[in-house]
Amino acid sequence: MDDETADLRVLRVFTDADGSGGNPLGVHLVGAAVPPARRQAEAARLGFSETVFVDDPDEGVVEIRTPTMPLPFAGHPLVGTAWLLAREGADPGVLRPPAGAVPTWTEGARRWIRGRASWAPPMVLLACASPAEVERLQGPPPGVGFAYCWAYLDEERGLVRARAFAAEAGIVEDEATGSAALRLAAALDRPLTIRQGAGSELRARPGPDGTTEVGGLVARA
Repeated sequence: MDDETADLRVLRVFTDADGSGGNPLGVHLVGAAVPPARRQAEAARLGFSETVFVDDPDEGVVEIRTPTMPLPFAGHPLVGTAWLLAREGADPGVLRPPAGAVPTWTEGARRWIRGRASWAPPMVLLACASPAEVERLQGPPPGVGFAYCWAYLDEERGLVRARAFAAEAGIVEDEATGSAALRLAAALDRPLTIRQGAGSELRARPGPDGTTEVGGLVARA
């Protein structure tokens, strides 16, 4: 194991209550071990939808990269990193990706973050006629780079079935997408429980002062 991989941790973020599902996430706890010029290649090598580089655990300074690009904000990387830092004994209470300060806390067994929908990557929220239509999808609509396709499983309870396609970021289909859950809860202005991918669960809800909160369960891969 070389210096660039010695501090690497792999998590599953947004598992269901039984510990199934979850989106894989790579977290380099010692960001300095991977110089900025090497980070994009490292994210591509790992092949996760996102990889995080922790530059200052005490201040919560982090950088997020997909296999093809850096991101100023993303949900599952920040939820997973906050959970991991708390387990490692450094729980700053605020993460600081390039987008801005992101409060984070534990509520029951779930880790939560708070951000603004405008920080999330541009995407199309595509409402489908039924959960069955969501299941039948083979990819995003033509010409759409990032599509979050969803339908209510139970509208009264705020239970949603969703899938995410983000080819422009090098992600054919994302297992669990916190930034999209945040955008959807902001657009619908209500709390949601989202079942995404093959077996992941995300919670999202409106927060104070125009923010939105997203949270879920995290496990080591």
